[in-house]
Amino acid sequence: MAKVVELPSIAKINKSQGKISAQLTQALREAVQSGDLQPGDPLPSSRELAQTLGVARGTIIEAYDQLLAEGVFDSQPRTGTYVSHALVKTSGIQHSSKENKPNSIPLTKSARSYAKVLDEFKPLPHVPFAVSVPVGRTQPSDIWRKFGNKYRSRGAGVPSGYGEPQGVLSLRIAIADYVRRSRSVHCEPEQIVITPGIQQSLYICSQILFEAKDEVWIEDPAYRGTTAIFEHTVQNIRMVRVPVDEEGIQVETGIRFSKNARAAFVTPSHQYPLGMPMSLARRTALLAWAKQQNAWIIEDDYDSELRYNGQPFPSLQGMAPDQVIYLGTFSKVLFPSLRLGYAVLPKELVASFCGLRVLIDRHPPAADQHVLAAFIQEGYLERHIRRTRNVYAEVREYIIGLIEKYIPQELAWLQPGDQGMHMVLWL
Repeated sequence: MAKVVELPSIAKINKSQGKISAQLTQALREAVQSGDLQPGDPLPSSRELAQTLGVARGTIIEAYDQLLAEGVFDSQPRTGTYVSHALVKTSGIQHSSKENKPNSIPLTKSARSYAKVLDEFKPLPHVPFAVSVPVGRTQPSDIWRKFGNKYRSRGAGVPSGYGEPQGVLSLRIAIADYVRRSRSVHCEPEQIVITPGIQQSLYICSQILFEAKDEVWIEDPAYRGTTAIFEHTVQNIRMVRVPVDEEGIQVETGIRFSKNARAAFVTPSHQYPLGMPMSLARRTALLAWAKQQNAWIIEDDYDSELRYNGQPFPSLQGMAPDQVIYLGTFSKVLFPSLRLGYAVLPKELVASFCGLRVLIDRHPPAADQHVLAAFIQEGYLERHIRRTRNVYAEVREYIIGLIEKYIPQELAWLQPGDQGMHMVLWL
């Protein structure tokens, strides 16, 4: 079967409207002028193009010869015909002035809002001490590559169709065991949904948990990814900013501000951005409020693995599995580009969570899930976390020493915290 040539610029040729070769010559000339064809682009052979258009080959040769004579095309023996390299790349010059004019269709309020989000959440620069970006010494390149190669070597045995929206079962089993041992999270694999990370999990929670005019507690200060969701994507839901102190979110203040709030979004293990853990008294008070009000707690446990002194508090989810939605990620301990996290949900929320997830991106990449499952099951994740923790502890102590040596306390006060990938310097 002859190869079908894809050349959209010739679609307007009409056999009933005059000489075909002249129409083709003009269409190809305009394609070069508009930038649809760029210098060096190869042209289909005269035989292929003739078969595509259903015309005589001589018609194509006539059009090509005309453009060769004009210097628009070049031709070399055994290399075929192509757009002349002598032409300057146009990038659509012939219609650029029109394209630069504002579209007559105005952008909606939501379109303008999302454009601001894109500008605000640009990727972090590759510079030393970028917040939440793992350093090179902590990346598990060799082991990860080994598992990836092993998975790909299975060839035909590798799943190639659409995957399960909830995520690969082997990874959910591995995560259920891991969070039970490391964070006292009580769940079954059926309660876990694999996501691209905490950001998507927060977004889905914001869409499925609330009705119009509901109020939600948000820590003040808070992770910007959480507040941006409620500012830009959720209609008629009011954020109630509840201050934090050295014990975490001030539950009594939250009750005073909005006793009947439908949920609280918190970072109890390592408050973001200030760094303190939520005290046991505050955890108990928060869960008591949630139980009394039948409210949800969304627990963002973004970097609890990286604790340098003492033992971490157990998760809120382990204290109240039916009221806490537990969100975790592998971005901090592995690498952000992996884009794999998870949500541990009360059973009644799993179908709703997965349903919205299907509409967003159907399912997470299967290959990375299988690799991560093996990485966890064979013990490499916990070994990697121990090594990473040691590296960051060393860097942390070094930075603290430099700050204490060169910055007087009357100018700045360091709040290092006991875990995580950043410290707070108060000026």
